[in-house]
Amino acid sequence: MIGISDIKTGKNIILNRMPFAVLYHEHSKTGRAGSVLRTRLKNLATGAVLEKTFQGAEHIKEAQITKSKAQFLYKEKENYCFMDNESYEQFSLSAETLGTNVEYLTEGTEVLFLNFDGNAINIELPIKMKLKVVEAPPGIKGNTVSTGGKVVTLETGKKISAPLFVNAGDEIIINTEKGEYVGRA
Repeated sequence: MIGISDIKTGKNIILNRMPFAVLYHEHSKTGRAGSVLRTRLKNLATGAVLEKTFQGAEHIKEAQITKSKAQFLYKEKENYCFMDNESYEQFSLSAETLGTNVEYLTEGTEVLFLNFDGNAINIELPIKMKLKVVEAPPGIKGNTVSTGGKVVTLETGKKISAPLFVNAGDEIIINTEKGEYVGRA
C-alpha cells in the first residue's frame, strides 16, 4: 500500500480491482484541511480516462504491470490475435478492449502487451509506425505551395490528413498517439 504522497505521474495503481496509470497528479494543501491529491487516471484494461481526488489519509494499492513483446497475427471476427515473442503462446483481445489501437494494426506488427495478474489486458503500440497509403486523391496542380493537405486512406482503413505530395502506394510514418502524419518512410 502506498500513500497519496507516493502517487506520481506514470505510477500504476489499483482502483476498484482494476489497474490504472496515473496520467497527471497535483498535490494541494489548504489551511487546516488535510492534503488532497487530484489525479487523472487511465484504465489500462479499457483505455477510459477519469479524474479522481484522494484525501490525505488514503492508501492505495500499487499495480504490478509487466510488459512483454508480442506480434499481431490476425483478426478473427471481433477479436485480435497476438503471439508472445518469448513463450510463443497465442492470446486474443477484443476490439472493444483495444480501442483505437486497432486502427494501426497490420499483420506482423510488433507491440508491447500489458500483463496484470497473469492476464494480457491491453497493448502499447510503437509511437511511430510505417503504414502504406492505399487511396489518395490526386494533388491539384499549382496547389503545392500552400500548406493544405488531403485526406488519405491507409492500409488499415484509417483516414488521416497528409501533404499534397503523398500518393497511393507511398509508405508514410504515422504518430500513433496523435494519429498524425509525420513524414515519408
